[in-house]
Amino acid sequence: MRSLLPGAAAGLMQLMHPGIGAGVSEHSAFFDAPFDRIHRSVPQIWATILAPDGRERARDIRDLHRTIGGVDERNRRYHALEPETFWWAHATFTWEIFKSVEVFHPETLTAEDRERLYAETVAWYSRYGVSMRPVPPDHASFRAKFWRVCAEQLELTPAAARALEIARYGSGTVTLMPVGGAMVERAGRLVAERPLRLITFGCLPTIVRERFDIPWTPLDQARFGALALANRQGYRMVPNGLNHRALRGMLRYIGAQTREDRYQPAA
Repeated sequence: MRSLLPGAAAGLMQLMHPGIGAGVSEHSAFFDAPFDRIHRSVPQIWATILAPDGRERARDIRDLHRTIGGVDERNRRYHALEPETFWWAHATFTWEIFKSVEVFHPETLTAEDRERLYAETVAWYSRYGVSMRPVPPDHASFRAKFWRVCAEQLELTPAAARALEIARYGSGTVTLMPVGGAMVERAGRLVAERPLRLITFGCLPTIVRERFDIPWTPLDQARFGALALANRQGYRMVPNGLNHRALRGMLRYIGAQTREDRYQPAA
C-alpha cells in the first residue's frame, strides 16, 4: 500500500514530459476531470503485475496508446509509443517504488536489493512489448538518466500547470473520490487534501521543485519528515495480510468507474 504514496508526484512528473502532457491534454478529459486518469489507469497498470494474465493486459495497454499522437502547443510532434516517451511513464513508476521504500518503509535496501528490484521493474516493462532501447541496464544508470530528464527535459506543460494549481490551492470543482457521493467527497477533502499536498511536494525530487518554483519551506520539510516517520513506525504494527487487503480494496475503489473488464483482485 505504501508504494502508492509517491504516486501523485510520479503522475505530476509524467505530465511534465512534453509528449505525455500533450497526449493527456488532447486525448482525455484531463482539464474537466484530472483524477479520472488515475481512477481509470492505476488498476489496469497494477494488473500487468498482479493479474494471472498480466502479460496480455500489458499489451492491451500498449495498444490503447497506438492512436495517441499529434502536435503539441509548441508545434512539436509527439506519439505515446515513441520509445523515450513511453519509457518515461514507466520510469516514474520505477522511481515511485524506490521512493516509497526510501521514505515510507522501515527497512533499507542493500545494493543487491536495489539491483534485483530494478531488474524486476525492467521485466515488468518488457511485458508491454515495446522497444527496450531506452531502458538503462542497471539501477545506477537508471538514476543518472532519470535525474538528467528531470533537469533538462521536463517542462511546465499546460496539464502539469493545472495539476500543480490543484495541488497547491485545491479545487471545488475537481472530484477526488470517484464513488461515494457528496458526503464521502467532503470527508475525503477534509482528511486527505492537506496531507496529499505535503506528500506530493515532499516526494518530488528537489531538482523538480526548484526548476518549477514549487514552494517548499523548512517547516514543510519537517512536517513531511514527521509524516514519513509516523508512517514507517505505524506500518510496523500492520500485519502483512491487512496491508495486502487494504491495497486490493484501494484498487477496487479507484477502479470502480473504469471499463467493465477492469482488473478486480480476488477477495
